[in-house]
Amino acid sequence: MLEALGLTEGEEAVYRFLVDAPSAAAELAAALDRPLSTVEEDLLALIGRGLVSRVAGAPVRHVAAPPSVALGGLLTARREELRTAELAIVALAEQHRMAATDRAVGDLIEVVTGVEAVRQRFLQIQWAATRQVRSFSTVPFVAVSPSDNTAENQGVERGVAYRVVVEREMLATPGVAAGTIDSVRRGVQVRVADKLPIKLMMADGELALVPLTTEPGGEPAAVLLHRSGLLAAVEALFEAVWLRAYPLRVDGADALEEHPEAAVTELDRKILALLLAGLTDEAVAGQLDLSLRTLQRRLRALMDLAGVRTRVQLGWHAARHDWA
Repeated sequence: MLEALGLTEGEEAVYRFLVDAPSAAAELAAALDRPLSTVEEDLLALIGRGLVSRVAGAPVRHVAAPPSVALGGLLTARREELRTAELAIVALAEQHRMAATDRAVGDLIEVVTGVEAVRQRFLQIQWAATRQVRSFSTVPFVAVSPSDNTAENQGVERGVAYRVVVEREMLATPGVAAGTIDSVRRGVQVRVADKLPIKLMMADGELALVPLTTEPGGEPAAVLLHRSGLLAAVEALFEAVWLRAYPLRVDGADALEEHPEAAVTELDRKILALLLAGLTDEAVAGQLDLSLRTLQRRLRALMDLAGVRTRVQLGWHAARHDWA
C-alpha cells in the first residue's frame, strides 16, 4: 500500500509493526519471520526517511514516527514530483504543438548547431540578462564546462542574480566542486538535485537555451526559445525543481555542505509540531503563550528560511529536514 510513497514491502512491514509497539531489531526479525540482517537494512532506510527513530537502551529499541507527520511529508514530496512531471509534459506538449503547426516558428525558436554556435548562444544569453539567470547544469558537458563560463562572473558584477541547480553527479566531476565553491562565494545561489530533467540556461523570462543533444562526441545542437508558452512552461519547470532542490553552502573547511538552514529553535520545532498535528494558528499561539502576530511572523520567517511559498510546502520541508 505504501509502495507509492517509495517504501519497499519489507520497510512497510517493519514500519507497520513499529506503529503498534516499539521493538528491538531482533524482536522485529522474530515477529516478522525474516533474517535479522534484512530487518536491520529496512530499519536504516526508515531512519533515513525520518519514519523511525532509535531509543537508547539495552537492547536499542525503535519507535515509529507519527504516520500523519512522517508519511504526510512523503506524500507531499510525491505530489511535488508529480507536479514537476506535469510541467515537463506541458513543455513537451507545447513543443509538439508548435512543431505541428504551419506558422512562423522561426519567430519563437531558433535551432543552433555546432560547438561554437552553441557556446556563443550560451554566453550571449547571460550577457542579455538584466535581472536574473536561471540554469540547470548536468553532465556530460557538451559545449561549455562550468570553468569556461566567463559570462557568470561578468553577470554577477553587473548585479544579475544567478540561481543554478546542479545535478549531484556533476559535483563528483574533477574541478566542479572547487568552481562551485567560488561561485557560491561570489553570491551565486546554488542548489543540488539528484536528477535534472534537462540542461537549461535562461535569461530573465525572455530567452532560454535548451540543448537537444547531450552525448559527447556528437554534433551539439540546441534550441533557443524566445518568450512564448513553451518558454513559460520551461520557466515553471525550473521553479518547481528549485523548490525541491537542496541549497549548497560553503562551510568553514572550504567544502560544500547541504545544510543551508540556520538553526531552528526549540520554539520553532514546537510551532511546527503543533501545526502538523492539525491545530489552528489560534490554538498554537494559545498553547505556546504567543500572540497571533508573533506566531505568524515566525511562520513567515520559517517559510523564507526554507525557500517555500505555502504552508503545505513548509510542512513537507520540515518533515524532510527533521525540523519538527
